[in-house]
Amino acid sequence: MAPDDNHYLVLSRPNGETIKVLKKAHPQARRLRLTVTSSGARLSYPEGTHPAQAVAFLHRHVDWLERKLDQLQLDASGPPPLLPGAPSQIPLRGETMQLIWREGAFPGIAQDGDKLVLTLPQIGNTRALPTARALLRSFLDAQIRRDVSRLLTRYTSELQASPVAVRARPLKSLWGSLDTRDCMTLDLALALAPPPALKYVVVHELCHLKIRNHSPRYWNLVASFYPDWKVQRDWLREKGHALKAELSRLIGS
Repeated sequence: MAPDDNHYLVLSRPNGETIKVLKKAHPQARRLRLTVTSSGARLSYPEGTHPAQAVAFLHRHVDWLERKLDQLQLDASGPPPLLPGAPSQIPLRGETMQLIWREGAFPGIAQDGDKLVLTLPQIGNTRALPTARALLRSFLDAQIRRDVSRLLTRYTSELQASPVAVRARPLKSLWGSLDTRDCMTLDLALALAPPPALKYVVVHELCHLKIRNHSPRYWNLVASFYPDWKVQRDWLREKGHALKAELSRLIGS
């Protein structure tokens, strides 16, 4: 492996191929962290990390890195594009929904059994797609807020702590975060996931209100509220990239 330029490391493989990894120092990072998204591989690390340490870290995780990149390549075509007027299937809270389009006087979106109905004044209009995406984003935001509200009601009293605010938005690699002001941010793609996966992420972030690291004591706290957390963590690791791609299809990048 050798530096490609000041921003990348290039890993040479036995088959002659190379893996290009974006490297970036982060002032708040406490450890090296490797992530893979549709934009490629990225290595973040604490400021002052020696280049040899970054290289060694990549070598230790090369099998994981190749596997994740292979998964993205298999899914490179992604889900079919969202086309106004064309019915399609979408996930919602882990269930398959039929997305259908109707023309009506006013734009709107509503769930009708196993169907999600998008109503637009003119489906063939050039504004149909951005309007539909705005409606879908609003609908998913409302859905995740309802689910999170129920979880907070249950767990904050037991934990005797609560976030000052909760927001949902698309995240590139994370599923959730808790900032220094105790504001919780969740990936909007969790509105598409089964409720147990959302529950895991919420519990994960809530426990950071008490313990701001990932020490054994922290994971014991998570397990005390959600004993099956590892199952949901593994599910998100396996299926998460597809959920994020689906969210991008529905609401745009």
